[in-house]
Amino acid sequence: MTRWVVLAATMPAPGTSVVSAGPDLPGSVGGHGCSWDLVADTSPELPAGADAVALLPVRAGFVPLTGRRVKRTLLLTVRSGTSDAVRAEFESDLVAMPEHIPTIASWALSRVDPRGPASRWTHVWEQEFADVEGLTGEYLLNPYHWAHVDRWFDGEVPGSIVESALAHVFRWSEVPAIPASRTD
Repeated sequence: MTRWVVLAATMPAPGTSVVSAGPDLPGSVGGHGCSWDLVADTSPELPAGADAVALLPVRAGFVPLTGRRVKRTLLLTVRSGTSDAVRAEFESDLVAMPEHIPTIASWALSRVDPRGPASRWTHVWEQEFADVEGLTGEYLLNPYHWAHVDRWFDGEVPGSIVESALAHVFRWSEVPAIPASRTD
């Protein structure tokens, strides 16, 4: 079974093996209006214009939350030609964020599986938060984010490696969207 993240203009069709889905909240950027998390053996049937990626887990952490939570998904592209060592340093900085940002509950960093459909994305960085403020406040404004992570994304900083086109989407989820299995 493969985990998938889908950005689409519509909610999934009945019968799709969806773990969680919902409309993107205001402040989301680069999505199509809805995002889904699903598990499937094969490439899922998708509506026209959907952006779907199969995930290859790098690391993850599970923190139980009860009830409704915010599911945030960031799809990004590391520039072609980035060395494996630099890519590993970038991934290390991302997976260290939960140690420094207490509002992050469950989280997962994945590479996009090249055996899935062709995709412009290389990585998917997912988190769950108890509320929107945990994402838009503490997470985005945290000193660790600014000092260690933002440099990879800012094209004006020498050594940045992330392309400027991103999909930063977040929505409510009634259930955990990130699996309870741990890889950290």
